[in-house]
Formats: sequence, C-alpha cells, structure tokens
Amino acid sequence: MSTKVNRRQKIRYRIRKKVVGVAQKPRLSVFRSNSDIYVQLIDDTNGVTLAAASSRDKDIKAQKGTKSEKSKLVGAALATKAKSLGIETCIFDRGGYLYHGRVKSVADGAREAGLQF
Repeated sequence: MSTKVNRRQKIRYRIRKKVVGVAQKPRLSVFRSNSDIYVQLIDDTNGVTLAAASSRDKDIKAQKGTKSEKSKLVGAALATKAKSLGIETCIFDRGGYLYHGRVKSVADGAREAGLQF
C-alpha cells in the first residue's frame, strides 16, 4: 500500500541521489506543510544550513494574501539572505513535491530576487 506520504518520500530519495549542494552552489530545499512553507539553503558537504526562510517569519506572516503569494515572498526573502552571504547560484530541490503551485511560487520569488538555478 503506497500512501501519499510514502510516494513523496520515494520521489524525494530519488531526487536526493542526484542533487548535492556545495558551499558555492548550495541546495535550495523546500518543505511544504498544509499551512506553511519552509525553504533552506543547504551545504551538503559540511551538513550545514546556510540560510533559511519560512512563511512563519514575522514580516511574511503579517502579509495578507493566499498561500501561493506568501510562498513567493518566502522565496524572495531567502534570495536576499543568500545575496548577503555572497551566494548567487543554487540547485533547486523540490523535495518530492510537484513543481507546481506553492513550490513553483517559491522558485519564481527566488529567481525574481536574483538567485539563479
């Protein structure tokens, strides 16, 4: 029996076999819960999170709008943090979710704020 969570987990493992982030080009990892979305820039060689942002941050939580609109703000917030650390490029890790809806909004927001992937 394959539940939705198990299916996503299998897809996630398959993606993670190929996607590895390094200090100069970290992995942009996305986690989507029912109510919020969380993104991190991860250096896999050292096992360190370089920057993180979520829809629970005070400035984003205060905004009005749909979850997709807030996701775009989360992507932009992460991109500005990355810029301040001197990171220009990253590898996008959709985490087993379809590249669609909130996950796509995060990517679009990060791209518009100047992060390349």
